[in-house]
Formats: sequence, structure tokens, C-alpha cells
Amino acid sequence: MRIVSGGVTDLGRVRTNNEDCFRIVESLNLFVLADGMGGEAHGEVASALAVETIVKHCMDAQTDFAATMLGNAEPTWSEKTKRLTSAVHLANKNIYDAAEAHPEQHGMGATVTTAWIDGSKLSIAHVGDSRAYLLRSGNLQQLTSDHSLVAEQVRRGILTQQQADTSQMQSVLIRALGIDPGVEVDAEEHPVLPGDTLVLCSDGLNRMVTDPDIGSILNTSLSAKEATDRLIELANENGGEDNVTVIVVRVVDGTNGWAARLWRWLCGE
Repeated sequence: MRIVSGGVTDLGRVRTNNEDCFRIVESLNLFVLADGMGGEAHGEVASALAVETIVKHCMDAQTDFAATMLGNAEPTWSEKTKRLTSAVHLANKNIYDAAEAHPEQHGMGATVTTAWIDGSKLSIAHVGDSRAYLLRSGNLQQLTSDHSLVAEQVRRGILTQQQADTSQMQSVLIRALGIDPGVEVDAEEHPVLPGDTLVLCSDGLNRMVTDPDIGSILNTSLSAKEATDRLIELANENGGEDNVTVIVVRVVDGTNGWAARLWRWLCGE
């Protein structure tokens, strides 16, 4: 299998600064996306610090196998899932410590969604309401659960999904990086197959673009870059009320059969 990816961040049509941040580390098949919060309290600082911390912690592990691990890891997890989860815990600590050291940054925080592909295994670590989706055989599945007030109310049966989609409380988070000294990190593992498409996005996408429309664009785009560009464009056409960041990752058949070569040529990949 081969991994082909693309990422874009956009200011949107309403905001005056971009608090989103992302990083693709092609050599590791590592993907990190963070959405800052805090506005004048430097949400953009929090998101950049989250991304920088996670990438460094994961890259350090490639040469220092004894590097310190944070948080509680499930014994059945792969080493990359454990490391990714540890990196998110460290990002939480670094953002919290930075806000404590600089009073003008008090209240800053970030959501984060990260993915690490190792062979046929996908590791996900997640805090907040940025999302990870998986498109397989034309069907779109949300891999992450939003850590927001309305999402929790839907899970408890207090709100319907339709009510949640129109609620004025959608931006209220119940979990984020940097708010407390410690944080609960959701982590899980999934198999990946040739033909799969992974999407990481800030909530500026899924609040402006429905899941069916996200799936449709992914199904009809010939490349990861085309998919990211079309998703950003549609989010802005629908109002662009927030910064929007999208990473699209395609798992491509790495064989050299004529059908595989033809598909890669058609996709420009």
C-alpha cells in the first residue's frame, strides 16, 4: 500500500485570524490537526503548540525508544498508538503550562485529532470536536466522537441529532487540551485497506458541510488535493463561519498491476 495525502487550512469568510494548525509528516505517515480556542487569549498559539509537541514526541520515538511516555496506555495497543496518545497528553501539559506561565494566554486551549498509519494499522488519538472520518467502499464513517455539550446530550437522548445540528451551544466543549493539568484522551486502532480514504477536519468543515456532502466529494474527487480544495470551497460557499482545515489521506494499492497503475495515473498519484 502507498499513502497519498494533502492538507489545506483556510481563514473562512467570517474570522479575521486563523486558529487552526496542521502538519503532515510524510516520512512517518503521521497526520496532526488542531483547532485553537481562546481568541485574544491566543488560540492560534495553543493549536501550533499542540501540533509541534505531538510531531516532535512522535519523531523523537524513532531514535529514542526509551523516551518518556505519558498517560495510561492499554496493554493491547501498538507502540505507535501508545506513543500518539502520550504525545497528546504532553501537548495538553505544554499548553496548560504555557498559559500558567503567561497570564495573557490564560484560557487558551485546543482540540486535536491525530492519525498515524503503520502498515495496515491506523492509530487515532483525539480530544475535542475536530473529527476523523473513514471512507470505505463509498460509505463514510465518523471515527471520532465529539467532546461537545450537544454531542453528549445526543448520546444521552436529551437532544435529537437534528436539534443538535441547529443548537446555539455547538461550540461548547466538555473536553479540550490545555484547560486542566490532565486530560482524557480517546485512542483507538482500525485496520486500513487499499482504497480507503481518511479525513481529518476542524469543525469549520462539518458545521458547514453535511456528512453526505463530504462523502460525495470524497467519492468523486480524483486526488487528495482535489478533495481538500473542494471541501474547503463548499464550506466557504455555505457561509464559512469558522476557520476550516482538512487533511485527506488516501490508501492506494501499491502493486504494479496494470489496473493499479491505470488508477494511479487517472488520480494523478
